[in-house]
Amino acid sequence: MKHVTIIDVAKALNCSISTVSRAFNDKYDIRPETREKILKVAEDMGYSPNPIARKLKQKCSYNIGVVVPEFLNPFFPEVIIGIQDVFLKKGYQILIMQSNECYQTELENLQTLVDNFVDGIILSLSQESKNSNFLQKLIEKGYPLVLFNRVNESLAVPKVVFDDYKWSFFATEHLIQQGLTKLIHLAGPNHINLSNSRAQGFMDAHRKHKIPVSNKNIIETGFLVVDGERVVAKLISENMLPEGFVCVNDPTAMGAMKALKHHGIKIPKDVAVIGFSETPMAELIDPPLSSVKQPTYQMGEVAAELLLKQIESNMFNIPETVVLSGSLSVRESSVKR
Repeated sequence: MKHVTIIDVAKALNCSISTVSRAFNDKYDIRPETREKILKVAEDMGYSPNPIARKLKQKCSYNIGVVVPEFLNPFFPEVIIGIQDVFLKKGYQILIMQSNECYQTELENLQTLVDNFVDGIILSLSQESKNSNFLQKLIEKGYPLVLFNRVNESLAVPKVVFDDYKWSFFATEHLIQQGLTKLIHLAGPNHINLSNSRAQGFMDAHRKHKIPVSNKNIIETGFLVVDGERVVAKLISENMLPEGFVCVNDPTAMGAMKALKHHGIKIPKDVAVIGFSETPMAELIDPPLSSVKQPTYQMGEVAAELLLKQIESNMFNIPETVVLSGSLSVRESSVKR
């Protein structure tokens, strides 16, 4: 089916292209009856404005790029829903990409979005992301950017984060208050901001209760189920199990539980487990997993609003950090009988 252009409409009416254009744009210098006739003929011919031409004219693609580390953890899809709900109301489309926890893939995702002229990018860093050169260049060019959840503190851009320190502290204290003193924190990669904050909360909860603690109580693990399973299986083989695990996120906690159950170790009777990020699976596994609940949808909304504010005001990358809070969901996995 041939796409009807403004030229076709002008030929059908035997008038100039500029006259048709003025009618479409409701200019003051065209008579109402002429405009009405042109619009009627255009509608009958099946004419619709070229969206690409409109975007080029307005110097705006109405596309927003979102890059997340992975989709296996429901955390990121829930954030994306919040982002999308904000931008759809403003007529924007969301282009979603995932880095698969790989720095090189993250760079390729970002470059693809830039090459496709998205109006701004919302990003959560992969666990391999240590080099910020590419992002720094975007910032220097005035490219609208917002970081969320996993951020690089050195980059002068708006950020949306969770109060990881406070809620890791509370999660650890929950186990300590039950008389558990031999705890291990299964941590995320130590170059990522939230990993350090959660590890610090774990350490300070011990210090508050005057329980000896050292870096040996923190094991850099990762963010995936296989990471938790691997590390805990190794601890079991070395007869180094603690009384409880405070995990960097729910997938790591679920991996830990999988290893414990495989070796016949009862949860929470023998070892208590608490996660972080409150995935839907937390309530469904056996035993149900205690976890820190984060406002994922709100995180997406706030990130979208920060980016939209940059685009609409034409003032880019003014440093601003929004810190969100949450709650502790206590379930069977962490309650000693």
